[in-house]
Amino acid sequence: MLARLTLLLVLSTAWVAGCAGAPSTSPAASGEAAPDRARTGVLAVLNGETRAALGRDYPAWRGHWVHAPYVVKTYTDAADGTSSVTLGWDAVDDFVRTYIEDHPEPEPPPPPLTDADVRVYGDAAWVVYEQDDADQGRKREARRLERADGAWRIAAMHTTVLGPAGSE
Repeated sequence: MLARLTLLLVLSTAWVAGCAGAPSTSPAASGEAAPDRARTGVLAVLNGETRAALGRDYPAWRGHWVHAPYVVKTYTDAADGTSSVTLGWDAVDDFVRTYIEDHPEPEPPPPPLTDADVRVYGDAAWVVYEQDDADQGRKREARRLERADGAWRIAAMHTTVLGPAGSE
């Protein structure tokens, strides 16, 4: 497990380092009419995915993700020291489907995400933000999205639970 987490961190660092140049801000570089359009699209996907997951809408949740073997979802709880790494779309999909089946009651969604650091690199985006969760408290998340056929989809997600709301 530790070896997988270490590998994930090394690969994530390499990906970020490869994108270390300034984020694209021109329409020609981003493929968008304006950078705000890409940011708006990315945030819409993140908010939609969160609403679908917490609302236990499995088909809608699936629609926000890339369905490929390189998809990754990691989860760390800083308070209790636990972590998990789920590699590949089939494993991520199975994990979430099972979770929704085992916990069918919807959870209240957080307010829509508006304050996030969104970096667009052509047809890829890197997003980092913090958000309060009704059950887990403050969470810090990093997500990598890809744009295919004009639609943004989540390809990687890392969540760190920090603890009660307002904690650092």
